[in-house]
Amino acid sequence: MEYQRVKANLNLHAVLRNLETLVACDDKAAELIKSWEVTLQFSVLRGPALYLEFQNGRCRAGEGVHHAPDVRLFFLSARHLNRMMDGKASPIPLKGFTRLSFLTKEFPKLTDRLEYFLKPDEALLADDAFCEINTRLNLGVAAYAVRELATTDSMGRLNAASMPEGTLSIRVLPNGPSVSIVKENGGYAVGKPNPENPMAVMSFRDMGVANDLMNGKCDAFAALAKGDVSMKGKIPMIEAVNLLMDRIPHYLG
Repeated sequence: MEYQRVKANLNLHAVLRNLETLVACDDKAAELIKSWEVTLQFSVLRGPALYLEFQNGRCRAGEGVHHAPDVRLFFLSARHLNRMMDGKASPIPLKGFTRLSFLTKEFPKLTDRLEYFLKPDEALLADDAFCEINTRLNLGVAAYAVRELATTDSMGRLNAASMPEGTLSIRVLPNGPSVSIVKENGGYAVGKPNPENPMAVMSFRDMGVANDLMNGKCDAFAALAKGDVSMKGKIPMIEAVNLLMDRIPHYLG
């Protein structure tokens, strides 16, 4: 039961919300949605909820229930949502029946584009432009997955308990993407991309190093020894986050 519940939270809040980032950094995705004026609501019975707003050529993800979505997609359980994400089930449309053609023909093109970047092969990763988008998306998945695992996964809660309060900034040098993870008053959040005065900083030497680590192509300890990865500030914060990240493949591998 916990496995399906945690996986559903990750699928909504770490994976599907990444459509926001995809549209912002991929020209083909932006072209797909340029004329969309629609808000999609995804809701799991007694579970997580997420909405996606497509307006003026942009995508915005929001957590919880939108006040007036154009389309409302309902899932009977966390497992139902997970099966949909695996292409083995369909949601129950509660609103937006006139947009069924959009849901079956147009929206899947965007989710397929997301999968194209998140599940690449070696040939694709050799392309610099592809590598950058893959890295940006993986950073987003990692940051939101850490937040979800720290609060919904039993092992994750144990790992997160040792994390000091404050902000951890994860950066790709010299001018690459950045994310931050905040622990405050016992709660966890994804913060600003480049926070001021973080309590800890983990930096990757360049996009290639970050991408190799996120795709499991090199050893983190070896990268640290070579200086490809640097850690500053409250190291226990970084260690706790790394333990949480190690849990991600258990659900999304």
